[in-house]
Amino acid sequence: MCKVKTKENGSEVSMNILFFLTPKENVSYLPEDYTLRQALEKMKYHGYSAVPVLTLDGRYVGTVTEGDLLWAMMDEARFDLEKAELIFLRDMERRRDNRPVTVNTDMDDLVDVIKDQNFVPVIDDEQRFIGIVTRKDVIEFYYREYQKAEQKEEHNGTV
Repeated sequence: MCKVKTKENGSEVSMNILFFLTPKENVSYLPEDYTLRQALEKMKYHGYSAVPVLTLDGRYVGTVTEGDLLWAMMDEARFDLEKAELIFLRDMERRRDNRPVTVNTDMDDLVDVIKDQNFVPVIDDEQRFIGIVTRKDVIEFYYREYQKAEQKEEHNGTV
């Protein structure tokens, strides 16, 4: 757990990654039984460059990116949308999956993972997807904490 001093009294509190969690119901994801064409359409509609892929029972199986879809369109569908309707995400090659973390992951480990990913999938003990933590949210939090510490130092005359 990460120890963070609170603004009010300067005491330390333990941070949990659930503080940063965007829950599953607020996350765009793709079922693994989606076709290449369905995935292309959904990603275009939402404007995302990468989204989690889930099994029908909600387990995280990987992340599909725009690049994965482009390579599949080129290599497997030969840029034919009718062929793209016959290719399922579960059968597609993914170049790189975002490494998931559990709700018990400490902040140091989360930061280690998120520095290389725009988002980190969060799973429960049964590998079920419960949401994501975005790099943006983590950076914004730590930047606010940095600003608070800097203001406190200025107030105390230590800067």
